[in-house]
Amino acid sequence: MSEEQLRLVADKPNQRLDKFVLAHLPGFSRAQAQGLIREGCVLVDGAAQKTSYKLKGGERITVRVPPREERSVEPEDIPLTIVYEDDVLAVIDKRAGMVVHPGPGNKSGTLVNALLARYPELADMMDDPEVGERLGIAHRLDRGTSGLLAVARTKSALLALMGQFQARTVDKVYLALLEQRPASNRGTVDAPLARDPRQRKRMAVNRAGKPAQTEFEVLDDDFQGDRALVRLRLLTGRTHQIRAHMAFIGCPVVGDSVYGRRKQRVRMKRQFLHAHELAFDHPLSGERMGFVSELPAGLVNVMEKLR
Repeated sequence: MSEEQLRLVADKPNQRLDKFVLAHLPGFSRAQAQGLIREGCVLVDGAAQKTSYKLKGGERITVRVPPREERSVEPEDIPLTIVYEDDVLAVIDKRAGMVVHPGPGNKSGTLVNALLARYPELADMMDDPEVGERLGIAHRLDRGTSGLLAVARTKSALLALMGQFQARTVDKVYLALLEQRPASNRGTVDAPLARDPRQRKRMAVNRAGKPAQTEFEVLDDDFQGDRALVRLRLLTGRTHQIRAHMAFIGCPVVGDSVYGRRKQRVRMKRQFLHAHELAFDHPLSGERMGFVSELPAGLVNVMEKLR
């Protein structure tokens, strides 16, 4: 099946672009519609816009829709590190290098492919317009980030977890090695983030962006080159939040060629960022659950070489 292209005209003023696109794409979730907008598949009078862009009425809108086959996901028997598991929930310790969701150039080998093989019931969510795109995953980790990730095995559990993330009652703590020690031992970076208009795959501090706050604490600064190991707590959950915030204060994550130095001084195949702690209420019992993942051996080795 070839790519489909829709040519539409905005018929109502003050309508959000993502809602307009969703209304013309039967079977799509709002997250999928927003994904098309972010990927540049939606143009308003020939120009890309934000998902929240308010239409005035009368604009000509072009939507490129990838073939349905491109959005199909096949189960794959890929080993996973399971930290916790019950009938409605699982916590995974994701390795660095594994992509969470399939996308262009990553149709297989993803966490979703592995989860479908271990939990076949997740396939029942695939055609659900409310949660289909997530396939049980309530939050994401970048490809080069390792650590803890919560997965819901039922729709009700997923909605409950998503509600906790939206209410900011989930505790997410990361460990990162920074190229530069922060000026203070503790602090909070409070800087709104939005897509970088020049590089759409990056985030940038922007007054018009969404609120974003990251707490940091220096744990160890006995490294070459004034580097520092820091503990980071996310108060919000924006895309690339830690990486963008640390670069904003002049302390990029070691190994991060997107937000840090293009030519890295430390040779790594990933960024030094690890999802260390995760805590939330169980979707059914309401019991508070906490999990810890220690730094992988590869990251520990990097620290020792930099002593």
